[in-house]
Order: sequence, then C-alpha cells, then structure tokens
Amino acid sequence: MTAMNTGGPNTQLIDGRFELLERLGGGGMGLVWRARDIVLHREVALKEVRPPDPALLDGDPKAARVMRERVLREARSLARLSNPHVVTIYHIVDLPEFPHPWLVMELVTGGSLYDRLARGPMSPAEAARLGRGVLSALSAAHAAGIQHRDVKPGNVLLRPDGTPVLTDFGIAALRESTSLTTTGGLIGSPEYIAPERIRGEEGNPASDLWSLGMMLYVAVEGRHPLRRATSIATLAAVLDEPIPPPVRSGPLGPVLSALLVRDTAARPDAEQLDRLLAAAEAGAEPTAETVRASMDTSMDTVRLNARTAVSHPTRIEDARPLEDLHPIQDAHPQTVRPHPVRSHSRRNAIRSSWLAAAVLAAAIGWTVNYRYSQDNPSNYQPATASPEHPGLITPAGAHTVIQALSPKMGGTQVVEFWLAADNAYGRAPVPGNPGLYDKFSYRDGKPSRDPNGGGTMSARDKAVDLNAVDWDKLPGLLQQAYTTLGIAHPTDEYVIVQYDTFNPGPAVLVYVKDAYGSAYLSADFQGNVKRTQARAQ
Repeated sequence: MTAMNTGGPNTQLIDGRFELLERLGGGGMGLVWRARDIVLHREVALKEVRPPDPALLDGDPKAARVMRERVLREARSLARLSNPHVVTIYHIVDLPEFPHPWLVMELVTGGSLYDRLARGPMSPAEAARLGRGVLSALSAAHAAGIQHRDVKPGNVLLRPDGTPVLTDFGIAALRESTSLTTTGGLIGSPEYIAPERIRGEEGNPASDLWSLGMMLYVAVEGRHPLRRATSIATLAAVLDEPIPPPVRSGPLGPVLSALLVRDTAARPDAEQLDRLLAAAEAGAEPTAETVRASMDTSMDTVRLNARTAVSHPTRIEDARPLEDLHPIQDAHPQTVRPHPVRSHSRRNAIRSSWLAAAVLAAAIGWTVNYRYSQDNPSNYQPATASPEHPGLITPAGAHTVIQALSPKMGGTQVVEFWLAADNAYGRAPVPGNPGLYDKFSYRDGKPSRDPNGGGTMSARDKAVDLNAVDWDKLPGLLQQAYTTLGIAHPTDEYVIVQYDTFNPGPAVLVYVKDAYGSAYLSADFQGNVKRTQARAQ
C-alpha cells in the first residue's frame, strides 16, 4: 500500500483509493480537496494536514509528532460526535512513507458561511436558524467534553439546503488531552475569540457561545463590531470596548446583546439560547424582560459570585464589584448605565493588565503577519502561474473557459462563476426555467455539466452575463489585489463573477489567499474597484 500513486496521467490517488479531483481551499493547517472514493463510488473531502511551510518539520521530529497528534485529536473529536450539524469523518490515512496525514471526511457541497456572507448579510430569521444548527453541534461537542475554540464563518460549512455543518476541530480542547498549544500562544481567531480566552483562561462552553454570538452579529449586521486595523487592536477591542448595539438584527438583536457580555456567567446557556433563537427564528422579538426571565438562573449565579468575591480578593475576576458586571442591554440599548466613580481606578488597573496580556499574546501569535505586511508585493507573480503555464486567470484563459462552457449552459448567463488557475465552476439558470439552475465545471480543457443536477434559485440569486465583463482588466485587478490587500505572498488566487449585494450590481471579485486567510476586492464589469475587504486578522 502506498500513500500516493498515479492512476493515470492526470490522476493522483491517496492510499490507492481516494482520487483527488479539485482543491477546495486551505488555511494554516493544510489543504482541503474534493476527492472520489473509487471503492465506495462516492465523493469525499480530503484534508491534507500540513504546516504552511512543510520545511518547518524537516529535522524536527518533535514538531512532526505534535502535528500528527493534533490531526489525531481532530479525528478523535469528530469520531466521538454524532450530530447532523457536525462534519462526519470516515477514515484517516497515516502512513510512515508519507510526511503528513490525511483526514477523509464528508463532502459538504454548499460552500462555507464565509462564502455565503461574501454575497451579503442574512435576514434575522435565516441567521437564527443557522445559529440553532451550530448551537446543536456545539452542545453535542460540549456534552462530549470538547470545546471547539474557533467558531467562525470559515469553519461553518453549508449543505445545499443551507443546513450548517461545524468543522475544523483541530484546536478543540479535550478534557483528557494534553495541551498542544505553545506556552504563551493564543489559539483562535482574534475577531471571534472570547475575551476570557484572550486573558489566558481556558474558558468553558460559554466561550464558544460568545464566538457563536459574534458570528451571528456579523451575519446579520454585515460588519464586525470590533474589527480594527491590526490583530493587537482587535484583541484590545474584544477585551474592553463597548459593542455597538445591532441595528439590522430585528428579533435577533436582544439575543445578541444577551450573548455578547464579557462575564461568562451572565451569558445564556445552550438550552436558554436555543429557546431565544427559536423565538427569533419565528419572528417573535423578545423584550428585555423576556431575556432576563429566561436567564434568571444565570443571573442568580452572577450575584452569588459577586457576593462570595469578598473571600477571594486576590483573583481579578472575583474582585470585580457587581456594578462592573456587564448589564444585559434592554430594548433601547443607547441608554447606558454609568459605572460608579469609585470603580474607575480598579477597572483601569484590570484593563491595563488585560491589554498587556493581549499585546503579548498577539505579538507571539501574529509576528509572521507583521513580516508579511512589510514586504512590497508590487512585483509579485502568482504562484499558480508561470510564463510557460499562465493558467486560466488571464483574459485569454477566461475567454477560453467561457467559450467552452457556453454551449452546455445555453448561453453566457450565470448566477455564479468561479475561475481558478486550473479549473472553473459555474451555476447557470436553466434555459426556459429561470427559477432553477444547473452546475457546470471546466477542467483539463473539458467542460461538463454536473450529472447530479443543480438546485432552486434563492431570492438573492441574480443572473449576470459573462460576456459583459471586460476581461482585459483582469491583470490590473490582480496586481491591485496583491498591492493593496496586505497579502504579499499569496499561495492561491481566484476570481468570482456574480451579483454583489453589498454594492448592488454585477461584480468581479478577486480573491487572494495565503496560509493565514484570504482577502478580496470587488470591481464592476469595467474594472472599477468599488470596495475592498482585508483579511480577517
């Protein structure tokens, strides 16, 4: 048995069984591929778990051992959970002749929540329904002693019907597992990490619920309330800055205000949160009194902690007076209750210690991002192309793909069109039935229609014409993306053509990615840049 062999001139087989079809994405812990299980005749997702620079493991058996243990942790985490909202793991390939392991998992074909939000914010009911699904996954994990610790849009996949599936348990904390975190390091994403974890606490299930609440805030409001220009500034904001009251969230607003409080005991637990989300999904906007009534037990716990704090004066959290506990915001959150003057010096001291910890953790965890930001990318050439093999992300490549696909699509109208270096994908309205779409792909010079069919158009789906794009502007857009988006050495890039709901109108979205995330710019069909979205630091 071999880890990888060739089943044909353009075919790679993993473990003699899993045929790699296309690369779906990647991150700091490796790459994810769509693959075909040639034994069971089904498509699966293969996660190739490796560091951004495989050379980091060369000559370092301890680092390689830690990496493998982290992969096994993810596999064990997933294998212990049986929940429709948790991605299913089928198999692990871990052979001595291959430098890193592979996880064989369920293929979730609807993209990620990150991709979905790139098309525009969700309605409160849609977000509440998604939140209940992710909460179901978290509740199953917490019951098994697992904390996810990195709940964010990129780690929530969507089935074609919109059902959320939580994935990437690679940094989950198992009760019985030895920590794999470097001392002093910060695990999680700055924008979604709970404040208590920034302070160096292990956290508890309520910490995952903070991350869920922040994710839902972003989903409905269309912006992150605490995102700042740098990771360190973002961490400081998460620790200490007030969260702007949601304005687009309707019945979900009071639920978000109840979740996004910095005292863990004041947050609703999973059962309470599910009730609140169910009401928001049904369109029933809970009042402040309703939220408080559903959380009586939690607030009693907060008051008890405040009373007993006197007997433990050396613990910062216990030493906080009851007046300093973050209040649940009412239906008119612009009314702010001032803190007593006597608590200012204590709060400032606590704030200073928290910010110092945040700066230290961020300096350790994001030094490499700072190094990237100092590089000048103005002369960068895409890693996926070369003069001999320029790839498809060129004017000529785009025209070639469109010319090949249009006969099968019945024209050049699409709802969504993805162009990568070596393949393309599209959703196009069914001729004569604009309420439906078919899926098409282009690979190895061959266009094809998905034999499994397509789906039903959503209210947000709007057709655009690929022939209306000025493809000659593509090289300039790529160059501008490299220069302005802060990703000096992209490992991948791709282009999406679709209707942009943020700046309403047909748009060309140019994405660039490295091991730490992705960023994009949005331009109209004439190549005029309308907005940019930096990488989530």
